[in-house]
Amino acid sequence: MNQDQLKQMVGEAARDEVLKLAPGQVLGVGTGSTANCFIDALAPHKDHFAGTVSSSNATTERLLKHGFKVLNPNDVTGLPAYVDGADEIDPAGHMIKGGGGALTREKIIASMAKQFICICDSSKQVPVLGNFALPVEIIPLAQGVVTRELEKLGGKVSLRLVKGAQEPFVTDNSGWILDVAGLKIADPKSMESQINQIAGVITVGLFAKEKANILLVSNAAGVARIIL
Repeated sequence: MNQDQLKQMVGEAARDEVLKLAPGQVLGVGTGSTANCFIDALAPHKDHFAGTVSSSNATTERLLKHGFKVLNPNDVTGLPAYVDGADEIDPAGHMIKGGGGALTREKIIASMAKQFICICDSSKQVPVLGNFALPVEIIPLAQGVVTRELEKLGGKVSLRLVKGAQEPFVTDNSGWILDVAGLKIADPKSMESQINQIAGVITVGLFAKEKANILLVSNAAGVARIIL
């Protein structure tokens, strides 16, 4: 199986998982290619939910195209579940997210949900987080300050640029992203808290406080469901 087939398979498994939820609720939906497979698989069953809350402009566009109702998070008091992918996930359910640049909104929506359902293929499972460069969304004014503080952690810091261009990648929140390579994150909760305290950081792509509760992970043999 190629990676696209693995993403489609786990997207369909996530559809089956959320259809176990009582009808008439609001569902949190993440961002990225695996989340897109989930949206596409769930589209025929959109009436099962009263609406959705989206973690990015791109996800909102895809949901609306399929006929889902997309609600403002400020009008929603809670979610039964949030479904999203991960760039890396460790055995405890701690994740690195933000490869697509939606980390801040993803973390906000995840904080509203009773459970985080992580969907990915088995290549995203790691014993220790850090092989994937850690994204940190910042206020542009703080690039120098935050870079110097992140370098103290031992990683190599680079400003994310628009693909094929020499200009900064700009998030849906008008922030910039610093990617920190070369870390071995033995204590994700502590590092998440430490980085979030740096002046100028909007949020860090460590999801340790808002960790995964259920992991649906695909490989050539099928999809495994793991409670974390």
